[in-house]
Amino acid sequence: MSKKQKTIRKAVTLSGKGLHTGLQVDVTFRPAPENHGYVFKRTDLENQPLIHAVAENVVDTARGTTIAENGVKIGTIEHLMASLYGQEIDNVLLEINGPEAPIIDGSAKFVVRALKEAGIVDQEQDKNYYKINEKISYSDPDKNIDISIYPDDKFSVDVMIDYNSRVLGNQYATLSDLRDFENEIAPCRTFVFFHELEFLLKNNLIKGGDLENAIVILENEVPQDELDRIADLFNKPRIKRNSEGVMNNLEMYFTNEPARHKLLDLLGDLSLIGRPIKGRIVATRPGHLANNLFSRKICSIIKQELTESIFPEYDISAKPLLNVQQIMNLLPHRPPFLLVDKIVAMTETAIVGIKNVTMNEGFFIGHFPGEPIMPGVLQVEAMAQVGGILVLSSVPDPENYATYFLKIDQVKFKRKVIPGDTLVFKLQYLSPLRRGIVHMRGQAFVGSELAMEGEMMAQIRKTKFSNESKP
Repeated sequence: MSKKQKTIRKAVTLSGKGLHTGLQVDVTFRPAPENHGYVFKRTDLENQPLIHAVAENVVDTARGTTIAENGVKIGTIEHLMASLYGQEIDNVLLEINGPEAPIIDGSAKFVVRALKEAGIVDQEQDKNYYKINEKISYSDPDKNIDISIYPDDKFSVDVMIDYNSRVLGNQYATLSDLRDFENEIAPCRTFVFFHELEFLLKNNLIKGGDLENAIVILENEVPQDELDRIADLFNKPRIKRNSEGVMNNLEMYFTNEPARHKLLDLLGDLSLIGRPIKGRIVATRPGHLANNLFSRKICSIIKQELTESIFPEYDISAKPLLNVQQIMNLLPHRPPFLLVDKIVAMTETAIVGIKNVTMNEGFFIGHFPGEPIMPGVLQVEAMAQVGGILVLSSVPDPENYATYFLKIDQVKFKRKVIPGDTLVFKLQYLSPLRRGIVHMRGQAFVGSELAMEGEMMAQIRKTKFSNESKP
């Protein structure tokens, strides 16, 4: 039986300091509808902007994972994300009144506890698993980093760390079932080496650091006066080194707690793929940067497979789903800027449209005399118009809406488009339409040859004109 998507039953709030900013923040987890995913809302800012927790929005991986959207950031999100993923929760709105998630005790224990108190409930739609069909790897030989995922019918993770540390040694951690996350992984706290502390403090990091929310590892013998000096920097009582090589008064929950915490971080970063995974992950010396690059690689493969998997071949003799007159009932564009001639296939998440390129196009007069070539910017515009038809088809009164570009990314041109060519545009949602925002991947073909491809993000908004008055 397929597993259902999950959200929480009621809102729940956690409070604490941000690890690096030191600011007191509140984060409220709220129930969210199916296919919503993980989305942050900055309630402390004007208009309460949203930041989608997805791998492509990661902008910084130094000492934590930071995401940003339209210039608005949220830092150190990995423990919150790991908690949601580890509890198999798919859809949550996270309202936060500051730029960084609270560190609390440096683990995910209290986040998991709060989510369970809120109640975890099934939703109607099935989970949208991505099943690994062949090995996917990311490696950085210079840093001895390797992260690979192998085909499997379930999700599991193995992590090995090696810091050339006399205290830590080589450590190994495993999670073979997400049901074990709460007890085996969530309580494991972040760790830092003693020699890093002063540098971090002097560089305005770990302002919210505390000798009780991180395990401090001492590699070498440190004089008591140096221990006292660092304790004073944290404004904490002076303490002595433990026999296990740990500076503060914390006891390890597990002998391999650092490795388990690295597994926790990896889960948090993998959650930004946006879909639960079926596959076996083996990671050697993972870190936030490597985790994100690995996640982006999986996202890229998912996007490519989605784009290639669902489109029919173009049949020139088939009756169009929408002709040009019907298209003008949906789009505000009019000649000479209407760049779609017909729609030949459409589902709730994908569309195929046609643009016949003839010598009668006005732009060929100057682009270029003696060598007519369709401008790349107009190919992108034509693709966007096809995508706009898909989006506008989802509202009951499309004549009152228009779509507007927010972002164009990864656009590549593979061949010239010239008079006589027929462009076949194939577009697929990369994520569900959320709050009027749509993210699509598109390809344009001439025959069986790929002419151009790219990703685009757009917003659907009501307009003040009707079809009769649209220019």
